[in-house]
Amino acid sequence: MIMGMYQTPEIPAVVVADVDDEMLAEAFVLDVREPDEWARGHIEGATLIPLGQLQERVGEVPLGQKVLCVCAVGGRSSMATQFLAAEGRDALNLDGGMHSWETSGRPVSFD
Repeated sequence: MIMGMYQTPEIPAVVVADVDDEMLAEAFVLDVREPDEWARGHIEGATLIPLGQLQERVGEVPLGQKVLCVCAVGGRSSMATQFLAAEGRDALNLDGGMHSWETSGRPVSFD
């Protein structure tokens, strides 16, 4: 596997093509972008906790449930994934972030 610019072997990641409906239904989708980015579209059912607030709001991220971390292209979400893993969460980075999500034709929510 070729490692992406933001990815290291220690950070578990998944590509958009491997995110199926079952994974989306079971995972806690955590969007770590800023509110203005969120407003331009996000994964339906996701929870917004900007990366800068994650440390103080980590209690809002469930234990015992896979956490799919998302940002614009994968940099911030890889940091979130690493932090959450250290906090005992089963976290996974969405490689390529919302950019890959949208260019793959996946649905975007604006709620």
